Amino acid sequence: MAKIKIAQNPTFTAEVQVPRIGGESVPVEFEFRYMDRVALAGMFDRWNKARDAWAEKAKSEDATWEEVTAGEIALQAEQLGEIVNGWDLEDKFSQKAILDLVRTCTGAPKAVIDAFQAAYSPARLGN
Repeated sequence: MAKIKIAQNPTFTAEVQVPRIGGESVPVEFEFRYMDRVALAGMFDRWNKARDAWAEKAKSEDATWEEVTAGEIALQAEQLGEIVNGWDLEDKFSQKAILDLVRTCTGAPKAVIDAFQAAYSPARLGN
């Protein structure tokens, strides 16, 4: 019988299909930070509060498209900064590179977050 440790590795990798505008999605390996269930729940609580606050601000009649977009980009870059530890892209991993990814690859934040969440799904365990 195989023996495993209860403690998880501090990081794990998953392939993310990064969407490219006008082209096919490209598979990219991302390294994610592991979080236990309590830390994960706390992070999602923070994300939900930040998203709700951003959405409320976006409803303001004074808000411009540019301000709303900048707020969304900042929120998504912060989210990826919490979960991503590295990647297999030509661009060196950094906070600036995360911001560049979010700013230029519209579908990337959702794809990355979806891959992170999928890694925690019990359905991946198989038989």
